[in-house]
Amino acid sequence: MTKKRGESRSPYLEWAKLKSQATFNLATSGLDGYPLAKLPVKIEDLEISVAGSYGYPPLQERLARRSRVEPECVVAANGTSMANHLAMAALIEPGDEVLIEQPTYEPLVTAAEYFGARIRRFPRRIENGFQIDLQELKRTITPATRLVILSNLHNPTGARISDVDLRQIGELADVRGAHVLVDEVYLEALFDPQARSAFHLGPNFVITSSLTKAFGLSGLRCGWILAPAHVAERMWKLNDLFGVIPAHVAELLSVIALDHLAEISEYARKRLETNRPLVQRFLGSRKDLSAIPFAAGTVTFPKLLSGRVDDLCRILREKYDTKVVPGSFFEMPDHFRMGIGGKTEMLAEGLRRLGLALDEMA
Repeated sequence: MTKKRGESRSPYLEWAKLKSQATFNLATSGLDGYPLAKLPVKIEDLEISVAGSYGYPPLQERLARRSRVEPECVVAANGTSMANHLAMAALIEPGDEVLIEQPTYEPLVTAAEYFGARIRRFPRRIENGFQIDLQELKRTITPATRLVILSNLHNPTGARISDVDLRQIGELADVRGAHVLVDEVYLEALFDPQARSAFHLGPNFVITSSLTKAFGLSGLRCGWILAPAHVAERMWKLNDLFGVIPAHVAELLSVIALDHLAEISEYARKRLETNRPLVQRFLGSRKDLSAIPFAAGTVTFPKLLSGRVDDLCRILREKYDTKVVPGSFFEMPDHFRMGIGGKTEMLAEGLRRLGLALDEMA
């Protein structure tokens, strides 16, 4: 029986909101909160309200400049989650065939199901470093495919898809009249000014992102979509049904953050460059874990080689006040996702406690 739309839910986000908290929280997927005190803002710089429009012009201009696109190709959204929702609302009709990577971030699948899509999957296998097998995708895509959905950097593994492969994916989809939706929220954690969005690789790419993961600015909910101008206009009109207008204080703070993103990026980059070697050394020291190398991003996705991840998570929770994300939320129950963007002291102690829990399972 088809699930009713009103019964749609995200098991992962419910867990993240209600059960992921711990003193040693390795379950967070982005940088922890950037201090408001570090933003050069005074209360007199802020206003509660502004005349409603389709996009706050100063924010539109800054997002367009950052993405190297025209402002009419930018749709501001309430974080990457609403950006993905709006993009799918504009691109999916009930009954459309949609291809989604596997493993993936669970709300991507749930949202597509909510819009009535017929879901098909294409694998990203650990044996291939969680890259996309283009030949396998070519066999999976059909004339009925209307949308291909993937993430880059990949959530949950952090694997990066090359521009060469992305361009070929876009060409495979374009032959069938399909769009490619790429969630790029983790791509920001490259901190590479030369890295370009996949939006520039072909006319059928639609991109979502935000300031939430790489910069510790989740509370601003500064998300965006990059889309061809006629598709972007459709998304703005659809947003009238969902959000109407955003919180203007958040828009103003987002403009200030974007104007000072170089300093924020340096803060985030130093944190991740300090934390990443700690995680890499830990993973390299464990014969009971296997993980693909990761040189960028804010997450890693180790495989537990013996025992059950659910048992590991229970021991971590009950004895060590520590949390990781069970891989079952990403359709791979023998893995777990671990974030590296927390305070360094917390991360180091969390890794120590994770090691104790793993030793206990041996």
